[in-house]
Amino acid sequence: MLLETRLQAASEPAHNAALKRRMLDALKHYGVSSVGFYWPLAGEFDARATIAIWLAADTQREASLPIIKERGVPLEFHAWAPDTPMKIGHHKIAEPTSGRVMVPALLFVPCVGFDADGFRLGYGGGYYDRTLAAWPAAQKPLTVGIAYEACRTDALQREVHDIPLDLIVTEAGLYPRAAQ
Repeated sequence: MLLETRLQAASEPAHNAALKRRMLDALKHYGVSSVGFYWPLAGEFDARATIAIWLAADTQREASLPIIKERGVPLEFHAWAPDTPMKIGHHKIAEPTSGRVMVPALLFVPCVGFDADGFRLGYGGGYYDRTLAAWPAAQKPLTVGIAYEACRTDALQREVHDIPLDLIVTEAGLYPRAAQ
């Protein structure tokens, strides 16, 4: 049901324009110089144009996209720019061919759904939870979920390995993780 809800929300140009503004606001607020994000799948907000705008404003900024080296292992983030050649990787998702591994200061994570405690529902592969759990604490990026307001739920069912995000950005607002 949330996948259907997200597809419908993603089809609204006003939602996407507002989400783009809110992402740029979050980037400005945190003042980071390196960002990781995701290649969009059906219904996910396409952040590429937003990240391109952010990159163009300062030549010291860097962006990266995930690489799935193999199933069941943490993601690697490789440098990306709008002109980076891409290849099709696991799950038929485009991956940059730059080969330069990065650890972003801020990581945008796609959400199928989310709750007030900062937990997200993804596709169930566990890639982001595995990746966040594997990063040393000193390298762990600020995690920002990207979602549509219509996909907010009261509480998601959680598994022991689920890691809450620091912030969720939707077209309607910014949701910092509730104090635990």
